[in-house]
Amino acid sequence: MANRGSTRSMGAAHGGNDEKKEKGHHPAIHSTDRRDDLVVHHQQTLWVYWTLIILGAWLLCSSFTFEYNAVAEVKRTVWISVEARGAAMRWSDLVSGLLLMIFGCRSLIPDRPISLWICCAIGIWLSIAPLIFWAPSSMIYVNDTLVGALVIGLSILIPGMPNMMMVMKMGDEVPYGWTYNPSSWPQRWIMIILGFLGWMVSRYLAAYQLGYSSDIWDPFFGNGSVNVLNSEMSRSLPISDAGLGSLAYTFEFLMGFMGGPSRWRTMPWMVAFFGILVIPLGLVHIFLVISQPLVVGAWCTFCIVAAVIMLPMIPLEADEVVAMGQHLLQATRRGEKFWSVFWKGGRPGGHSKDIRSPELMNLSRAPKDVIQASVWGMSAPWNLVLSTIFGVALMTLPSLFQLPVQSTEADICHLLGALIVVVSVLSMGEVLRIFRYLNAVLGLVIAIAPFFLTYHLNAFGVCNLLLGAIVVALCFRRGAKHEQYGLWDKYVL
Repeated sequence: MANRGSTRSMGAAHGGNDEKKEKGHHPAIHSTDRRDDLVVHHQQTLWVYWTLIILGAWLLCSSFTFEYNAVAEVKRTVWISVEARGAAMRWSDLVSGLLLMIFGCRSLIPDRPISLWICCAIGIWLSIAPLIFWAPSSMIYVNDTLVGALVIGLSILIPGMPNMMMVMKMGDEVPYGWTYNPSSWPQRWIMIILGFLGWMVSRYLAAYQLGYSSDIWDPFFGNGSVNVLNSEMSRSLPISDAGLGSLAYTFEFLMGFMGGPSRWRTMPWMVAFFGILVIPLGLVHIFLVISQPLVVGAWCTFCIVAAVIMLPMIPLEADEVVAMGQHLLQATRRGEKFWSVFWKGGRPGGHSKDIRSPELMNLSRAPKDVIQASVWGMSAPWNLVLSTIFGVALMTLPSLFQLPVQSTEADICHLLGALIVVVSVLSMGEVLRIFRYLNAVLGLVIAIAPFFLTYHLNAFGVCNLLLGAIVVALCFRRGAKHEQYGLWDKYVL
C-alpha cells in the first residue's frame, strides 16, 4: 500500500537516485523529472478516470431507471415535502452523473488536478444528498452513498492526491525524536477497520430513521433504541443524526487511506482535518450517546456500539496529530511559512527512515508483529484498566440497587461513570496520558455526592464514596511509557 499512487518513490524512474536514497540522502528532484513521473503515473492509472466516467453514466441512467416517487414512511416531520424528495434526488443524480462524465473525461489528460478535485466534491455531495433530501427509497440511498464513496476513492485515493508529486518533498518518515512512525500503514489499518465498522453500524441506525426499515433490533434494552432514535434529542437536527454519523464514519474510513507513510509531514492539512473529524467530533458523538439515559431515559445498543468503536480511534489518531503539529512548529522555527507547509508539506527535518514498522502485507504471516505495531503509542497501565472497570461498575450501580432510570442518583452514576471510562481509555494513548487527572475531578464528585444528595450514606451512598475515592487514587500513577515523542515528551506526565 505504501507504493500506491503518488506516495511511491519519486526517483523510481531514475536509477541514479535510488542508491543515494538508500544511503540516507534525498537529492532534489527537478521539475522536469517530476513532470515525467506525473505523466507515467497518469498512464498507469488511466483506468481510474475511465471508471469515473462509467460511474457518471451509471448515475445518469439511474435517474431514469430507479423509482423516485415511492416514498419511505419516516416517523418524524421532514423539512422537505414528500413530492419534492423524489424530484430533488432525481435531479441530484442526473446533474451529478453528467458532471462526473464531463470532468472524468477532462481527467483523461494529465495535469488537471482541478477536474479531479471536482470529481471528489461530486463524490462528497453524493454521500450527503440522500441525507439532505431524505432519499425516498433505500435503493437510492445505497446507490448514491456507495457511488459517492467509490468516486472519492477513485479521484484522490487510488491515484493519490492530484498533482501532489509536483510539490511533495522527499525525506524522513519518522518524526524527529520519535521512536516510531504514527502514519505507517500498520498504525492506520486499525483505524480503517474501526471506521468501516462504525460506518456499517451507523447505516443500520440510519435505515430506521430514514424509513427504510420498520423496526430496529435491540438485544439488551427492548424498545430503548426506538425511543432514542425517535426522541426529541434525535429530532433536533433537520436530517437523520444516525445518517450524519454514517457520513462521518464514511470520511474517516476513506481518509485512513489518504497519503503515504510520511503524511504527517507531507500532508499536514489532511492530518489536521482527519484529527478534527476523529477527536473533537468523535468526543461530541460519544457525549451524545452518554447523555441518552439522562435526556431520553433509555439506552440504544447499537448507539453504544458506535460510541465504543469511536472511543479507541481518538487516542490512536492523537499521536499522528501531535507529530503533524511538531512538524509545523519546527518548520516555522526554520523560517518556512506556516500556511505553505500546512498545505504543501515541509522539507525534511532529518533523514530518519522507518525501519521499525513491519510491512502490512505480513499480517497473515506475522500477525503478532503487525498488531503490536498498530498500537504503538498505546499502553494499558493497570491503574487505567481498573479505572475503566470501576467506571463501568458505577454505571451499573443504579440497576443493582433498582433505582429509577431517570432519578438524580442514576443520572449521576450513568454520566460520571461513562465519563470515567472515556477519560481512562483516552489516557491509554501515551500522548494523552496527562488527561487521566480529569478522573480526579470526576471521582471527587462521585465521592462527595452522598453528602449533598438524598441517598446520604446508605449502602448506595457508601458504594459511591468508595468507588469515587478509588478512582481519585488511581489517577495519580502515570504508568509505563514505552515510546518517545520528541518535543511532546515533556507533556507525557
